[in-house]
Amino acid sequence: MPMEFRTKVELPVGQGEIRHSDPILLWGSCFAENIGKLLMDNKFHCDVNPFGILYNPLSIAKSVSLLLDNKVYSAADLRFDKGIWYSLMHHSSFSSADQSECLEKINFRMAKGREMLGKAKWMIFTWGTARVYEWKENGEIVGNCHKLPDRLFTRRLLEVEEIVSAFASLLERIRQVNPEVQFLFTVSPIRHAKDGMHGNQLNKAVLLLAIERLCQLFSSCHYFPSYEIMLDELRDYRFYADDMLHPTPLAVSYIWECFCESFFTADTLRVMKEWQDIRKGLEHRPFDAKSTAYYTFLSQIMLKIERLKEKFPYLDVQNEIALCQTRLKK
Repeated sequence: MPMEFRTKVELPVGQGEIRHSDPILLWGSCFAENIGKLLMDNKFHCDVNPFGILYNPLSIAKSVSLLLDNKVYSAADLRFDKGIWYSLMHHSSFSSADQSECLEKINFRMAKGREMLGKAKWMIFTWGTARVYEWKENGEIVGNCHKLPDRLFTRRLLEVEEIVSAFASLLERIRQVNPEVQFLFTVSPIRHAKDGMHGNQLNKAVLLLAIERLCQLFSSCHYFPSYEIMLDELRDYRFYADDMLHPTPLAVSYIWECFCESFFTADTLRVMKEWQDIRKGLEHRPFDAKSTAYYTFLSQIMLKIERLKEKFPYLDVQNEIALCQTRLKK
């Protein structure tokens, strides 16, 4: 028997199956953005972070609740500072010097997220931190501080039961409008060093305990151990970025492979393999873009895309077909 020089994390194989035909709604930290991009690169139908990146469970819960409430943002929901309009519930990517533009971006993404919420087969929540910032004016937890002075906020660590209570109510509400949805939770593998490594462990422990309790309460809740994979299987510093906290692209790719192994069937993996072959062909840059050989190459790619679409009509390949057609006309 060969010697084993690393601690393998047991993967949740068999908890659930994610297929290309399943709409997926992802919510949470920048790691949710990483996984969302990989899903979309492999032709899964996803919506990622309708409010932008959010880190703590209660801000995530509130943002989903606002969609369920059919909330439409108005000027009264915005703040104005240093020439910029912004929302304390939204990422700075929604901010703008123009109030109308800010509202348009916010309400457009909320409408899109609301539509996906009603039909999603999977909702993937990635929690980053249990530490929150409360706006002193009204005591509400904000989604983004927008680099405002610390004196305007109260910072604290959430309680486990506080998170469980908020999410238990939220999941019940979601299932009223979407009874078939499955919930997948994960804790971001990015460590929060602001309070030291011990503080980070306490922080992540709160999140892990809350998820464990939700999985006990709801059979539709599942857990993927991205945090454990990063800390145990990828403990070597070559898997960490220069700040020694964020995972490198290689580490993200490894965690993605573990995710695929956990939730994708052999058929789904075959579709992904076919698509990646097509994608590599589209990324190819020829020496002569007007040569007969390249036109033949493009025609073959186009045929592969059309055949894949025939087998799996739910795949959205219109952009790639249009790209091939544009290149063939040159």
